[in-house]
Amino acid sequence: MAAVSLRLGDLVWGKLGRYPPWPGKIVNPPKDLKKPRGKKCFFVKFFGTEDHAWIKVEQLKPYHPHKEEMIKINKGKRFQQAVDAVEEFLRKTKGKDQASSHNSNEEKNRRNSSEERGKQSAGEEKRKASLSEGKLKKGTGEGKKRVSSVSSERGSKSPLKRAQDQSPRKRGRPPKDEKDLTIPESSTVKRVMTGTVAGFKWPPSVSEPVKDSDPHFHHFLLSQTEKETGSTSIQAADSTAVNGSITPTDKKIGFLGLGLMGSGIVSNLLKMGHTVTVWNRTAEKCDLFIQEGARLGRTPAEVVSTCDITFACVSDPKAAKDLVLGPSGVLQGIRPGKCYVDMSTVDADTVTELAQVIVSRGGRFLEAPVSGNQQLSNDGMLVILAAGDRGLYEDCSSCFQAMGKTSFFLGEVGNAAKMMLIVNMVQGSFMATIAEGLTLAQVTGQSQQTLLDILNQGQLASIFLDQKCQNILQGNFKPDFYLKYIQKDLRLAIALGDSVNHPTPMAAAANEVYKRAKALDQSDNDMSAVYRAYIH
Repeated sequence: MAAVSLRLGDLVWGKLGRYPPWPGKIVNPPKDLKKPRGKKCFFVKFFGTEDHAWIKVEQLKPYHPHKEEMIKINKGKRFQQAVDAVEEFLRKTKGKDQASSHNSNEEKNRRNSSEERGKQSAGEEKRKASLSEGKLKKGTGEGKKRVSSVSSERGSKSPLKRAQDQSPRKRGRPPKDEKDLTIPESSTVKRVMTGTVAGFKWPPSVSEPVKDSDPHFHHFLLSQTEKETGSTSIQAADSTAVNGSITPTDKKIGFLGLGLMGSGIVSNLLKMGHTVTVWNRTAEKCDLFIQEGARLGRTPAEVVSTCDITFACVSDPKAAKDLVLGPSGVLQGIRPGKCYVDMSTVDADTVTELAQVIVSRGGRFLEAPVSGNQQLSNDGMLVILAAGDRGLYEDCSSCFQAMGKTSFFLGEVGNAAKMMLIVNMVQGSFMATIAEGLTLAQVTGQSQQTLLDILNQGQLASIFLDQKCQNILQGNFKPDFYLKYIQKDLRLAIALGDSVNHPTPMAAAANEVYKRAKALDQSDNDMSAVYRAYIH
């Protein structure tokens, strides 16, 4: 295919690492974001996502010539949403162009009409002047001077001034529409689809380090960002990611628990090519994943016995213990060399107990609770906090990359549980403070929306803040992180503080508000429903 010249404002298909080709638009980068050295590249903002990145020119193709081919091959829901966003953008642009053309024609008609009236007026003045020529011979010269002056003024001003007035922009500067591209927000393109696209060949690319100066870039550019030098992150320790691609482990993977978090994790494991066997207490939840290629395990013990590494993600310490120690539980399937990874958010004592019983049977144990919510789980953008068997942590690297944007190894068993509780303690307390602020604004006659706008322009601005405030303003408390679980984590964090005689008064106060919300039947709503504890 012949090389195509691209420029600012062009719609394109952009290819980055292992991600599928995605529709975007070439835009101006932020002022503080430097262009990477080396090959020529453009800054692309992708439709249907919050993502943007420097893309090498050889990884870009014009949008329209390849549109039908891409739509025919790619059937993902988010991909279609992105294409719909492009078409909506094109419709709006066309509407603006038509309106601009209409306004231009109206202006031209007005100008022609004005000039015609001017000619008629000038003719009338000339006729009057000729009638009085005989009486005012001296005045004739002065009159000609005045007419000449006016004519000169009009002639000198009109061509230059009109050209300036009609010029939409300075030479070389992009129009405002190109500069401020509005793209509907949605979850990240990462993990949406996998595999190469038939008939659409891209040159092989080698990822180059790109300094990540904007937090919004990080989740899309993991394969291109500079590697950490420490050994605590899977991004530094992993050896399976080659040029941005995930090579799924050949080990058989088991997964127990298909709740809000587990469902997204399993979906991403399957998308990235892992062999997965699933089990859930409510068996019907397994059906969707069986259709996607997962195998069904009848009991936790069966899953563990038939798989090399089994992950579990359940609600609380009791559920975690029952899963391992109960009838047909995990422990019954443990044999020497079998691996168990508990991703539940529990206390350090619980996870230590589970580790001991697993290891006593010759098994290997890793705790790996996750920081995130349902949306981040679906998008494969969780943060994984791991501790325990370091070798098992490394064996899980392809799985962790499929389900998360990064992972940390924190040392001995119990450390990840403690860190996770601290993270959720901060998050839960912050959510309660947000709800408190919004209700205080309401009762003092202030606009809640204006408060959110102010917060979004300040240092507290974050996706979490905006999403939770929007939930409250819209009265939409569909669970993304169950209120009952954040209250459980606050309770466990307070107990952690008590165990080392450390005060946690902020967490304790927040915990009481969540308990009030639970009493108002908000347990199964999103954590943002804590707002209702303040208005009842």
